Amino acid sequence: MLKASPMVWTGRVLTGLFALFLLGASVLPKLAGMPVAADTLTSLGWKADYVLMIGIMELAFVALYLFPRTALLGAVLMTGLLGGAMATQVRVENPLFSHQLFSLYLGLFMWGGLWLRDPALRALFPWRQTPAHTA
Repeated sequence: MLKASPMVWTGRVLTGLFALFLLGASVLPKLAGMPVAADTLTSLGWKADYVLMIGIMELAFVALYLFPRTALLGAVLMTGLLGGAMATQVRVENPLFSHQLFSLYLGLFMWGGLWLRDPALRALFPWRQTPAHTA
């Protein structure tokens, strides 16, 4: 078995932190029926009836993201969900950096973790340095 590089381990740590945050801060309150989940959705203009459905989708997308064979699908689906969350924050005119862009921060964390741990994704989206121009 090959030893994982520090870059891959960093990707795994970012992936784990992303998953733990989403599970603890978003999925658990929704699936446990905590009032804060329904209160948050209704304050954003959504019916509380959507809490369970959104929680199940989040759980499914995180699960897909955590398994290497389905990680890309999970990341794409989660990106769609995060985009909807961002659009909702923009629609209700919540603060830019703390609310509207929070989904972007999560998405960058998620995709960064996947990029670091997946060589196929790194090959598809390589990090390139521009060559120094000489006179």
